[in-house]
Amino acid sequence: MYQNLSRKYRPQTFKSIVGQESIVTTLKNAIKLDQVAPAYLFCGCRGTGKTTLARLFAKALNCQGLLEEQEPCNSCPSCLEIMQGRSLDVH
Repeated sequence: MYQNLSRKYRPQTFKSIVGQESIVTTLKNAIKLDQVAPAYLFCGCRGTGKTTLARLFAKALNCQGLLEEQEPCNSCPSCLEIMQGRSLDVH
């Protein structure tokens, strides 16, 4: 099955995001302090990581085994569904 490069090599952890440190810190702090807003707008130029950050944030919010520093575990059923594109919460 064909899968484009941006989906095939999409980062799966906040640590692997490059060039968006301030946004990653803001999202991780929202999770850590349990102050998640009802909605987030990810906007910007093409290729800046909007979809990647939104998917990672959703994965971290739905993760059942959140690791230290608010990193998703990538092994719980919720994380696996999101990584495989089968999650109804992340479309």
